[in-house]
This record gives sequence, structure tokens and C-alpha cells, in this order.
Amino acid sequence: MNNKRIAVVGGGPAGIMAAIAASTGSSNVILIEKNSSLGKKLLMTGKGRCNLTNDCDLEAFLQRFSKNGQFLRDSFKIMFNSQLVSFFEDRGLKMKVERQKRVFPVTDRSSSVLRILENELKKNKVKIITDTGINSVLVKDGKVSGVLSNIGRSFECDSLILATGGVSYKNTGSDGEGIKVAEALGHKIVQLRAGLVPLIVKQKFIKDLEGLSLKNIRLLFNAGKKKVISDVGEMIFTKNGISGPLVLTLSCSIVDFLKDGYHVNCSVDLKPALSKDQLLKRFFKDVSDHPKKSIKGILKDYLPERLICTFLDLLNIPHEEKISHINRKVREDLLDMFKGFSFDIERGESIDFGMITQGGVSLKDVSPKTMESRIVKGLYFAGEMLDIDADTGGFNLQAAFSTGFLAGLSSIS
Repeated sequence: MNNKRIAVVGGGPAGIMAAIAASTGSSNVILIEKNSSLGKKLLMTGKGRCNLTNDCDLEAFLQRFSKNGQFLRDSFKIMFNSQLVSFFEDRGLKMKVERQKRVFPVTDRSSSVLRILENELKKNKVKIITDTGINSVLVKDGKVSGVLSNIGRSFECDSLILATGGVSYKNTGSDGEGIKVAEALGHKIVQLRAGLVPLIVKQKFIKDLEGLSLKNIRLLFNAGKKKVISDVGEMIFTKNGISGPLVLTLSCSIVDFLKDGYHVNCSVDLKPALSKDQLLKRFFKDVSDHPKKSIKGILKDYLPERLICTFLDLLNIPHEEKISHINRKVREDLLDMFKGFSFDIERGESIDFGMITQGGVSLKDVSPKTMESRIVKGLYFAGEMLDIDADTGGFNLQAAFSTGFLAGLSSIS
């Protein structure tokens, strides 16, 4: 144990883990957080359940990053999913693996994860300073010498870890202050943009479906000759578009298509387990068995009521029309919508609605082996500040913990 002065800025997953790692080798670690308490954004993750990581293997894990995933190999050597799970389970919080290999605490509470982290900070005697942001980093002879807070207080340090996050979810305190500081020190910043965002739909009928959740469906996005096909999963309609796991996972690619000038169409396959021929056979049998039923009555076995109303309105079919009065062509048009309910994507939601921030400190300016800046000695970066982003499913949170842990260990060497 040495007395090297380590300052960590940012009390999210990356910053907390960095402070914990640094405090294993230094007795002089401070953690500076602009909010009144730690882990505000962490408490929101996984809808309050905290999707901590993913149980897939390393190569599959890295493929879930939109780009730059290879940068994480060194940090994952130090702390990957099994080590992260062990970290919490060794301290009394058991984990469970759910569908798509997502890892959650058995308590289903993000607060349980935060409590373990806060207890570890306390045990390691990390000094926590809240309600304090930063204005600038003090540098002497090319090396960090301290950090200046937004209230005029300065903190001298031998190593500084910046883990202030991106700019999404501004109500959690993510306003990009650390990224601005990094840029002022000469680091290149890759353009900040929203990642994992809901998508806005052009057609107005979407508003009538607000709040409707669809399960076991598949999405197909067409952008010119380019196609993006989702796994089978869930989506939800918002007041002006679509969201949910399938949409958020693919949103980065869709937003990039729109930015490049493509017209993007989304087609929803509501019955991916059935071919159109199988649907036709089943549907026409129901029609034959119940010729006096209304079309709406027949469709109740296939679709949620609000979606039935939308489909009938789009095809100009009276809701109470008897199925026997509807000709075969119209019935087939209706079934086409089962396999391809289509609408156009106008744009992605603003960065305020993004679950994560794409862009950030360029990885060319950071050593993957230590997380240290290549421009300022003694300065380290971790978490969402870096130009790294991934799909939903625990990948981004693992990256935050891993880069934070590596930065913390590197800062005391």
C-alpha cells in the first residue's frame, strides 16, 4: 500500500470501480461526484433491475460493440464477465442468467448492486466528495498535478481518472463536462450522438398504438439495398414511434443510415414462427369454421385489439363486417400485414433520450493496456467517455466496470 494521490471524477459504474481498484494499492483515493449521491444512472439500468453483464463468450461479446470493441481486450483480460460476477457474489450478492444470457442480481434491484459498491468504497476508505463538478485539469510539465472543481476548490493528485460519462440522460448529471475537459487538454473528440434510442415514425397512426407492447416479433429495416434484420424479441410503440429491446439494439445502424441520406422503412413480422402459407391455411380454416363472425372477432385470436383496429382502418375494412363478406384478396392483404406491418422511419430520438452516448474521447489518444492518455501523463479515462458503445444486454455496463477497474489499477503503478 502506497500513499500515491489518486483522484477519480465520476461516481458511476466506471468511476466507482476505478476508485475501488485504486484503493487496493493506495491509501489516498478520492472520488468526486457532481450529484448528491453516487450511481444515479446505475440505478436506472435494466429498468431498475441492473443488467450487470452478459454471459456470452469473449468473441461474441466483442461483436456486440458497434465499433472499436477490440480496444477492450486488455481490460477484459483483467476483468471480464466471470470476474465481475464473482466480485459481487463474493460480497454476498448472487447473480442469475436470464434469456439472451443477460445477467441480473437475484434481488432484481439495481440498489443491491450500488450497495455492494458503496460498501467496498467505505471498507477501502475512499474519500467521497459529492455535489462537486470539475472545471479543468491542472497539468505541470506534461503530467497531471491536480483538478480544479466548479466551486473553485482544487485537488492535488498524482493520477487522475476521468469517468464522467457521456451526454445522454442529462437528468442524471451526464452533461459531458469531462469530455470538454479532455478536449481542452488536446484530445480528439469523436462526434457525440445518441446511441440506443427510440425511433420516430413518419406515419401518424403510430400514435394510436402508444404503449402497446409486442412480443416474439421480428423487425426488418430496409435502407436502399441495405437490410438489417433483428432477432426475435420485443418492441413497444411510443407516442410517435417505436422502442424496446429490438429497436434500441439496432437504432445506431438505423440512425447512421438516415444520416447518410437513406430512406428507411421498417417492416414488423408479427408471426415469425409461421410462414405466410401456414398463416393462410390457419386463417382460412377459421373463416370456414366461423363464417358469421365479424372480421374483428376472427382477428382477436391473432392480434391485440388496438392493432386489429389499426389494420382494419388502414385497409378501409368496417370493424364489424362479417368475415364472409370480405373477399379473398382483402383477406390476403390483411395477412400480408401480419408478416410485414410497414412504416417509415423519420429520425432517431434526440440524445437526451439515448440510453448511451456514441462518440467520445478518441481511442487513438488512449492506451488500451492502461487506459492512460497518450497526451497527458497520469491522466486516465474510463467508461462512457470513451468512443465505445454496444447493444443492450449488459455489454455497455461490463465495459464501464472493466475500463474503470483497469484505469484504477494502472493509476497506482
